[in-house]
Amino acid sequence: MYAVVEISGQQFAVAPNQTVKVPLLAGNAGDTVEFTNILLASDNGKVHVGAPYVKGSVKATVNAHGKGDKVLVFHKKRRKGYQKLNGHRQHFTSITVTDIKI
Repeated sequence: MYAVVEISGQQFAVAPNQTVKVPLLAGNAGDTVEFTNILLASDNGKVHVGAPYVKGSVKATVNAHGKGDKVLVFHKKRRKGYQKLNGHRQHFTSITVTDIKI
């Protein structure tokens, strides 16, 4: 069984007992979150496609919050002596999917 879920405007393919890094969610470690925006679900070979969503829910527990790898953005204008370096680390939440109900 698996499902494609919309979380914070992004799509994630999830299965039970899978750990996924998603954009930062509210809540502390150990909290339970529920997602109802299911775009597609498969149950023993039977596929349900939403128009736009499938009725059901995906429950998950929050493992931890963190920051991703640093992304460097470098700007330069040649022959002008202009250089600029910016760095960014995106916040994320690690969740473990516990249950998928369709």
